[in-house]
Amino acid sequence: MSDKFKNAPVLLKIKDLRIEGYSEETWVPIIKGVDLTLHRGEVMGLIGESGAGKSTIGAAAMGFARDGTRISSGSIEFDGMELTTASEGEKRALRGARIAYVAQSAAASFNPAHKIIDQHTEAPLHYRIQKRLAAQEDAMELYERLRLPNPKEIGFRYPHQVSGGQLQRAMTAMAMACRPDLIIFDEPTTALDVTTQIEVLAAIRDIVDQFNTAAIYITHDLAVVAQMADTIKVLLKGEEVEQAPTAEMLDNPQEEYTKSLWAVRSFQRPQKARPQGATPLVSVQHVDASYTGGDKVLDDVSFDIHEGMTVAVVGESGSGKSTTARVITGLLPPTQGGVMFKGEALPPSYKDRTKDQLRQAQMIYQMADTALNPKVRISEIIGRPAQFYSGLSGTKLKARVDELLDLIELEPSKYYNRYPPELSGGQKQRIGIARALAAEPSFIICDEVTSALDQLVAEGILKLLDRLQRELNLAYMFITHDLATVRSIADEVVVMQHGRVVEAGPKDVMFTPPHHPYTDLLLSSVPEMDPNWLTTLLEERGVDNVGEAADV
Repeated sequence: MSDKFKNAPVLLKIKDLRIEGYSEETWVPIIKGVDLTLHRGEVMGLIGESGAGKSTIGAAAMGFARDGTRISSGSIEFDGMELTTASEGEKRALRGARIAYVAQSAAASFNPAHKIIDQHTEAPLHYRIQKRLAAQEDAMELYERLRLPNPKEIGFRYPHQVSGGQLQRAMTAMAMACRPDLIIFDEPTTALDVTTQIEVLAAIRDIVDQFNTAAIYITHDLAVVAQMADTIKVLLKGEEVEQAPTAEMLDNPQEEYTKSLWAVRSFQRPQKARPQGATPLVSVQHVDASYTGGDKVLDDVSFDIHEGMTVAVVGESGSGKSTTARVITGLLPPTQGGVMFKGEALPPSYKDRTKDQLRQAQMIYQMADTALNPKVRISEIIGRPAQFYSGLSGTKLKARVDELLDLIELEPSKYYNRYPPELSGGQKQRIGIARALAAEPSFIICDEVTSALDQLVAEGILKLLDRLQRELNLAYMFITHDLATVRSIADEVVVMQHGRVVEAGPKDVMFTPPHHPYTDLLLSSVPEMDPNWLTTLLEERGVDNVGEAADV
C-alpha cells in the first residue's frame, strides 16, 4: 500500500476470494484466494495477461459473477456491507449509484436503440439523485470535461452516430453521473488513439482526485497503469503474483513473471523496401468522401500499398482511417477520386464489383466479440467465405477449415465445433484472421486488430500476421493508434488528420526527426513507463487543467 493512504478509511476489502467457472459438467477454479484492500481515493491497477482474472475480480467488487461463474467462498466487504451475503436488491441499490463500471467495449455496452444522453441520465433519474433537466446539464458538463466534440449536442445522437473513441468517453462520463465512491475501469482507453487517451486519462485522474473516488483500473497497458494507479497488483491464472506501490513496482519488480510483462513487445520484423517500378497492389488516388447529408470526411487522400508489404495508417479518432478502409472495400463510394487494384479501377460500390474483386480485399476487425456471431460454430464462421468464394462443400470444405485452423495455430479437433464465447480474446481474433484468409485474398485490412488484446497476446497476433504475410505474400493496411505496433510490423506509414494525409513515407524515415508537427504530437503522446510522464507532458504542453488538454 502507498504511504499516501495509510490513514485513509478502507472502502473495499476482499479476503480469500475464490470464484469458479462451469466447464465440461464440473466447477473449476478461476480465482484462487485473492486478497484486495482499497482505500477511499485510492486507484489500484490490476494487470496480467488474458485469463489472469482481472475482469472477474472487477465484477466481483460489485458483488457480481458473470454467467457460468460463481463466487464459491471468501469475503467482499464494501463500506461495511458484505456483498457475498447481501440481497440482490441491496446490491442493485449500489450498482450505478455508489459503484460504477466502465467496460472495455462501449460499442457492445450501449443500447443502439436509445440516445446516448438518455442512457446517461438513467441512473441519476432511477436513484432520484437529479431530475431530468439537471441530469442532462450535468451530462453535458462531463462531456465537455472529457473533451467530447459539441458537448451540448453529442448526447442526443445514437451510439452508432459517434466514433468508437467518442463512445468510450461517453461511457466514462456515464459512469461518473452519480459521482460513485468506486469505479471499475475495465480497459477504458483500449479503443482510444494516443492523443485522445491523454485527455481521457487526465480527466479520469482529475475526477478521481476531485471527488476522492476509489478505482480499480484493469488494463494490459503497463505504461497507462503507471499514470493512473497508486498501487499495482499483478495476477496470473487467478492468483496474485505480487503487489506494490506503482513507483516501486516499476523500478524493482520482484517476480520473474512481472519482469516478463515489463519486457514484452520485443518483436520487430525487418523493414521491407518498396519494389522499384512495380505497380501498386492497391492505389488510393485523390479520394474525397462524405457520409449522406454530411460534411466531407476524406479530402484528397492518396497512398499506395504494394504486394507483400504493410502500410500502417495512423491518426487520432475521426482522422479518416476507417473511412478510407470503407472506400477501399466499396462500402462507401467516394465523391471524387477512386481506388485502383493491380492498375485497374475498382467500381466505387461493392455492389458493382465481381466476386473475384470482392475476394481480393478482406477485413479483420477490432472487436472480435462483436465481429463474430456468438451463436454460430467456428467451423461455420470460417467455412462460409470458403463456400461462397471457392464453392467448397462436404469433405473438401471441412478439410479447408481444418487447414485454416492449422494456419492460425489452433488445433482443429479442439476448435472446429466450439462457439466464440468459449474462446479467449486472442483466440477469437485468430478466428477473425482465419475468416479473412478463407477467401484467399491478396490484401487484408487490419482494423485495430491488437488494441483489445493484452501485450503478450498482441505480440503473438503480430507474429502470426507476419508469418502469414511471408507464407502467403499478403499485403496489409494496418489501421492502428498504437505506435508500438507500427514500429513492430510496418514497412511504410501514412499519417492522417481531419480526413487528409499529412505525412507519409518509409517507417524509418517517419520515426526520424524532423517530423510534421502532427506526427510529432502523436509520437510524443505515447505513454512511457514513468509514473510522472503524464504530469510532465501536460506541464510541457502548458496545460493548467484537464479541459485544456485537447487544445494544445
